Amino acid sequence: MIGVAPPAYDPAAPTTATTLPVGAAATVRAYVTELFHRHHRAFLLLIGVNTVAVIASMVGPYLLGGLVERVSDRSRELHLGLTAGLFLLALIVQAGFVREVRLRGAMLGERMLADLREDFLVRSVGLPPGVLERAGTGDLLSRITTDIDRLANAMREAVPQLTIGAVWALLLLGGLVVTAPPLAAAVLLAVPVLLAGCRWYFKRAPAGYRSEAAGYATVAATLAETVDAGHTIEAHRLGARRVALSEQRIKEWTAWERYTLWLRSVLFPVVNAAHVIVLGSVLMVGGVFVLHGWIGVGQLTTGALLAQMLVDPVNLILRWYDEVQVAQVSLARLVGVRDIEPDAKDASLAPDGRDVHADRVHFAYREGVDVLRNVSLEVAPGTRLALVGPSGAGKSTLGRLLAGIYAPRDGRITLGGAELSLMPAERVRSHVALVNQEHHVFVGSLRDNILLARAGAADAELWAALGAVDADGWARALDDGLDTEVGSGGLALTPAQAQQIALARLVLADPHTLVLDEATSLLDPRAARHLERSLARVLDGRTVVAIAHRLHTAHDADVIAVVENGRVSELGSHDDLVVADGAYAALWRSWHG
Repeated sequence: MIGVAPPAYDPAAPTTATTLPVGAAATVRAYVTELFHRHHRAFLLLIGVNTVAVIASMVGPYLLGGLVERVSDRSRELHLGLTAGLFLLALIVQAGFVREVRLRGAMLGERMLADLREDFLVRSVGLPPGVLERAGTGDLLSRITTDIDRLANAMREAVPQLTIGAVWALLLLGGLVVTAPPLAAAVLLAVPVLLAGCRWYFKRAPAGYRSEAAGYATVAATLAETVDAGHTIEAHRLGARRVALSEQRIKEWTAWERYTLWLRSVLFPVVNAAHVIVLGSVLMVGGVFVLHGWIGVGQLTTGALLAQMLVDPVNLILRWYDEVQVAQVSLARLVGVRDIEPDAKDASLAPDGRDVHADRVHFAYREGVDVLRNVSLEVAPGTRLALVGPSGAGKSTLGRLLAGIYAPRDGRITLGGAELSLMPAERVRSHVALVNQEHHVFVGSLRDNILLARAGAADAELWAALGAVDADGWARALDDGLDTEVGSGGLALTPAQAQQIALARLVLADPHTLVLDEATSLLDPRAARHLERSLARVLDGRTVVAIAHRLHTAHDADVIAVVENGRVSELGSHDDLVVADGAYAALWRSWHG
């Protein structure tokens, strides 16, 4: 078969360090097997009720075949009343069990889909933080939205319907063998045509659907990154370039869409031809056998009706198997997080003290391009350290290294003598917390949003945390107080209020070491200054590393580290650095002036 060639590029090529992996075939099989074991009773129950429904549907052809046989034999007793009664009974049984089949299938699908969502979420939040940071929002967003949506249809309908179709087809073939074995053999004449078409299609379809899904993920990533960096794009006049890139990604994705559509346009006529062959072969072979007296007219009637009934389960299997091909790609993308090996951690490792030490640290997002080079720092317990410097110098990257989000390429970062990159993430989070300008308000009550920091905290502690960040005023003014629903569908909080909630979580979590990366950036300068003074009381005695874009934050710090070109170029107090008349003094004069 010759037709449209697939696009030359391959967006499903092996993933890079900046994308989450796609699950290997073995990973997908293992997960599917695990799902089956979890729900094996529901599968067996579905097969059982489906078997009864199919057997009930076969009663009609057998009754009609027997009636035709009696008519052809010119029997005086046709038993029409009994035949009609049995047919009506079979119809009632079939209707009842078909309802059960649909109900059981829907329940099974929803339970498997719920398990899949939960497994993906649990696995994703357990990934090393650096992996998610490097993957970006686009890839993760497309998996948790588009891929979940595609799988929802498959889980709700495709898996149950495939099970139903397989049982249905096997029972109909068994009925043909019992009724008239030669007619069952005649049905097999369509098998080579069907197998050839399916083999051609399924040899090409998985790769096509995989590339189609990867192409869509690239489109989503490009659009999400463009929206997130809108101000930067406008500032650097990159709009035309980003639009051109988006159009190119969409063009590549739609090329794969057209390719997979063409594959289906070839498969469906082949399937229709196979259906014609099935019915035609049964009638022709059966007619010859009837003429020779080898089978009766009633057998031919029953066999023809059963053969005609085979159309539905075969269509069902092919339709939903095609859907499963699409879903398999999405499933591979979702379970791909299982292929990410967790970082080797030492559960026995724990800090002995609170001092933070960076020793000759090098770090790179891409191999061969160091963002930080030979950085060494010592932060004594209770010290307020401010990281300042021009944009792109590496301040935020250094902050994430000190918070244990990333591991250095070379060198060591220790907390109390224990290397951060070797400690379990949960243990690191109990000692060190990172708060940046990104804020998240989850759907639920205000109380639930704050309790994320420490489950089980009393309301008095929640109000104290809100008060520490100057948020108790507007929070107490809410009609339902802490029970007010916020997030999507609830009260829409301003960016400043959302950032105050993030800081309240920080106060409630009560870590001894904090990394603040533009934590007050969404507040106006006067409000931010007031909040920082309020936070200063809360943070008293804690070690604080503040990435400072407003230099009044640096002015209040005990120690200031100036980061330039991935190195610490100056280190000292505000007064000492101003007197030194170096890079910091120039920044201060520019800011203060």
